[in-house]
Amino acid sequence: MKRSDFRFLEPLRVRWAEVDLQKIVFNGHYLMYFDTAVAGYWRALAMPYHETMEAVHGDLFVRKATLEYEASARYDEQLAVGIRCTRIGNSSLAFAAAAFRGEQRLVHGELIYVFADPATQTSKLVPTVLRDWFMGFEAGEPMHQIQVGDWAALGADVSAIRQAVFVVEQRIPADLVVDAVDPQALHAVARNRLGLALAAGRLLPAREGVGQIGRMATLASMRGARLGRAVLEALLSAARERGDREVMLQAQTSAVSFYERLGFVRRGAVFEDAGIPHQAMRRAP
Repeated sequence: MKRSDFRFLEPLRVRWAEVDLQKIVFNGHYLMYFDTAVAGYWRALAMPYHETMEAVHGDLFVRKATLEYEASARYDEQLAVGIRCTRIGNSSLAFAAAAFRGEQRLVHGELIYVFADPATQTSKLVPTVLRDWFMGFEAGEPMHQIQVGDWAALGADVSAIRQAVFVVEQRIPADLVVDAVDPQALHAVARNRLGLALAAGRLLPAREGVGQIGRMATLASMRGARLGRAVLEALLSAARERGDREVMLQAQTSAVSFYERLGFVRRGAVFEDAGIPHQAMRRAP
């Protein structure tokens, strides 16, 4: 297995607590590295684990884990951990795993899961939707789709995402999360292969050629899966199509670097909205 054999690689940095008296990573921690990378793999598949398993009426249980050691990682080194689905049987799924320092493979192994009833832990057939999902990812297929529409079509899913992100997570008052402008706005929702809504945003009607994007939100378990970027790009495309000359937004300061990477430029001073610091930003659509 080479680094290039893996479509998914999780970046990790060796922490002080993971190094033993030999000044190398303790052997057992590599299994933790693999498990951490598996969680990243689910995100790459736009697959929120608990919601997905509930939807397919099962769960995945580790049956076997094997590791082979070739070289050692040391404190503060940057690693990349690859995960690849290699085989799906009737009820089992096999994943290849490997930890790399640059192109050098340090540890590799295999993780075997069994799909089972969560109550009885008895094996079940792997659902076709899961089988196609894993194989589709390894074949390079898209893991999500963007739906653009009005409040009547998307309002229920948008409201659920905002509730989870703004009200529950950020403790913004619920009466500030949905407003009278929503029925006039264009909305975009990112969905996975089960149709679960994972991220959302809106584009307000343009004023003097300037559109405004807002209410951008991604479920916590899916951050890092580029769903927010996909939603933003869909809204920017809609702004271009209707002829907007510029697009503005009011970003939470924690997200400013995300928008800067996508071409937005800061405008004015930081201000507070709903108790959270914000920064006005603009770019051409």
